[in-house]
Amino acid sequence: MEQYKQEFIEFMVESNVLKFGEFTLKSGRKSPFFMNAGAYVTGDQLHRLGLYYAQAIHDNFGLDFDVVFGPAYKGIPLSVITAMAFQELYGKEVKYCSNRKEVKDHGEGGNLLGYNLQDGDRVIMVEDVTTSGKSIEETHPIITAAADIEIKGLMVSLNRMEVGKGGKKCALDEVSERYGFPTAAIVNMAEVTEYLHNRPCQGKVVIDDDIKAAIDEYYKLYGATE
Repeated sequence: MEQYKQEFIEFMVESNVLKFGEFTLKSGRKSPFFMNAGAYVTGDQLHRLGLYYAQAIHDNFGLDFDVVFGPAYKGIPLSVITAMAFQELYGKEVKYCSNRKEVKDHGEGGNLLGYNLQDGDRVIMVEDVTTSGKSIEETHPIITAAADIEIKGLMVSLNRMEVGKGGKKCALDEVSERYGFPTAAIVNMAEVTEYLHNRPCQGKVVIDDDIKAAIDEYYKLYGATE
C-alpha cells in the first residue's frame, strides 16, 4: 500500500472522521464503522485532506484536466482545497467549481459557484463518500447542461465497498457504469481494515479482533459481490 494511503488512514482516525463501534446508518443498517467528513474542521486538517485528494487524483487520473467540481454542500470545500493542493504539489493551475442548491437570481446569477464551465473543459469530480450516488444524479445533469464538458473521473475519500441500489456492485462502480467515467477512492475499507487490524493508531488499537469480526460479518450481509 502506498505511503500516502497509510498516512490517510491514520489521518482519518486522528481527525475523528472514521470511528469504529456500533452505529445506525441513515439506511437503517447497523454498521461497525462510521465516517463523518464533517469532522475535518481545522486549517491543518483541510490542508492535508486536499493534498491526499490531489495525490490520489494524480495516481488514478493523471494531470490531464482543467476543473475540480464538488457537489454542494460538502463538495464545495473539497473542490477548493483540492485545487489549491494541485498548485502546491504539482505546480498545476486548476479551477474549482460547485453547484448552488438554490439558483442565484441576482449579480452574476446562475446555478454554479466559482468557475463557469466552458465547452471543452475536462472535469474531475470530488466527493467525501458515495453510498447511493444521489448527489451525482442531481449534479451530473447540471454540469453537463452548463457546457460541453468531459468528466475525467470521480474521486471520493473512502469506498465503503457496500452494495448500491442494484444490490450487487458498490455505489462507485454503479456510478461508473451508469455515467461512463472512471471512479476511484483514496482508500477502500478493505485497505483500512487490513492496515488497522491490531495496529496501534494514536496509541490505541481501533480494529481489534472483535471489531474485525464485526466488519467481516457486516460485509457478508452488505458487501458488494461484483
